[in-house]
Amino acid sequence: MGSVGVKKPHAVCVPYPTQGHVNPMMQLAKLLHFKGFHITFVNTEFNHKRLIRSRGADHVKGLPDFRFETIPDGLPPSDRDATQDVLALSDSTRKNCLAPFKELVLKLNSVHESEVPPVSRIISDGIMGFASKAAKELGIPEVQFWTASACGFLGYLSFTELIKRGYVPFKDKSFMHDGKLDTPIDWIPGMKNIRLKDLPSFMRVTDTKDIAFDFLGSEAQNCLNSSAIIFNTFDEFEYEVLQEISARFPRNIYNIGPLSLLSRHVPDGQLKSLSTSLWKEDSECLQWLDKREPNSVVYVNYGSVTVMTEQHLKEFAWGLANSKHSFLWIVRPDVVMGADSAILPEEFFEEIKDRGLIANWCPQGQVLAHPSVGVFLTHCGWNSTLESVCGGVPVICWPFFAEQQTNCRYACTSWGIGMEVNNDVKRDEIEALVKEMMAGDKGKALRQKAVEWKKKAEEAAEIGGSSYKNFERLINRLSTSH
Repeated sequence: MGSVGVKKPHAVCVPYPTQGHVNPMMQLAKLLHFKGFHITFVNTEFNHKRLIRSRGADHVKGLPDFRFETIPDGLPPSDRDATQDVLALSDSTRKNCLAPFKELVLKLNSVHESEVPPVSRIISDGIMGFASKAAKELGIPEVQFWTASACGFLGYLSFTELIKRGYVPFKDKSFMHDGKLDTPIDWIPGMKNIRLKDLPSFMRVTDTKDIAFDFLGSEAQNCLNSSAIIFNTFDEFEYEVLQEISARFPRNIYNIGPLSLLSRHVPDGQLKSLSTSLWKEDSECLQWLDKREPNSVVYVNYGSVTVMTEQHLKEFAWGLANSKHSFLWIVRPDVVMGADSAILPEEFFEEIKDRGLIANWCPQGQVLAHPSVGVFLTHCGWNSTLESVCGGVPVICWPFFAEQQTNCRYACTSWGIGMEVNNDVKRDEIEALVKEMMAGDKGKALRQKAVEWKKKAEEAAEIGGSSYKNFERLINRLSTSH
């Protein structure tokens, strides 16, 4: 690739504009660039501004063959340094992004090819259906990249069946506490040991016109109209689910995860500086961890979107403090609902001064790979789940929304690496779970299982492994024009 007289393939990568989607798309974009692709990475204007605030203006200049472009998301302008409302964002991208994205692609194709090769492929986040639609209208081959879990994807594909079988819409909100959500679901091929509450939370509606229910259900179905779907997972990890997806979509599926491990094949070069963190990372966390014993630290991070009540924040705080274990706790400024800062009582800081560190954000992959981390208290987002597996770290699960409930169930049953926190957090339960995970027999068994999965993930991403071979197949496909 890249030899004289051969035009570089040009991939336009379009992630859904939240941190958990931007990260894996950037990992994929870097891998494609390494394989000889010209990359255009499309952020929303809102996230572009956040990147500049987080990383500096030079960061988004890119490279001659790895460029950043922007499109508006259709929402009112805002300078708030926080994740946007996901429902409003989903509704707006679906309604407002098609025209500006088409305009951008046409602009790219109008530049002389000595500067920018013609767009040869659009890689669309699985919930950015407008990019797939634009590709079809412009006659450009496209591929969907489903950046979340395959088990979550299969859950979303089941939304229409939930309506047919009369599970949704619910008559009223009583289903949240009358036991209905405990109903076993045994009719989804490829999914075992799940209950209604383990399906993506967006199915918990009293109206099927609900934005999230309609958006995720229809976007997942739209992926089945693509020429190919990429998953950030590995064959053995979600084997039965992937078999069922293959039965429904027999065309081309590429399981190339964990992308963070596959990325190790890319030498550290100019691309190393291209980060997608929308928050400033606190690297002091790593120095703090260096001073701790192996497997002695509880790492706590709820991801980039989860919010909670002030009371739940306090319950987590005192549960961690009362466990007497060391902990690194990531508390985003916007983690408390409706507030721009999270305030904890002075006596809490007095209690934890020798063994607790609180930071706004951190390089999570490096933290989970650190030998001092013994357990991860997580919201079960897909990036966090995979990074935990790559680090061989078991999980305490507190899923917030979307397919995090599904990931949590799989972590606690199929994968055998986790224990779940009750949704209504109580400090005594947090304390007990932390103690069990860090020093109990169940915790040791879960840690052993996590280490086994780590080894399998590494094997999948090694030369000759399943994900490595799938990635080579993907490159062959993307390099041709069909």
